[in-house]
Amino acid sequence: MSDEQLEMLITQTINAAVATIPSYLKEIKENKETLKVENPQEFVYGIVMGMALGVSGAILSAQKEMPTEEDQMKVRDLVYKYIPEIRERIFN
Repeated sequence: MSDEQLEMLITQTINAAVATIPSYLKEIKENKETLKVENPQEFVYGIVMGMALGVSGAILSAQKEMPTEEDQMKVRDLVYKYIPEIRERIFN
């Protein structure tokens, strides 16, 4: 998979995860007592980052060869560059 294809897949994954932010925030705020969540925004941030890194890692692992440490770092760097945008969507 080319770097361009990988970045496109990561961007799609992050966009899908970001689209779930309002529903996650609503769900968590409505069930705060049951879930025992003190800060819904931080909790959702963890969910979105987990989705982005997890799905991207799964995509890499589905390739013919196991991903190298370099491949994993590339995914991490691509996901991390979206952190300001993700945080803005959650906290603003």
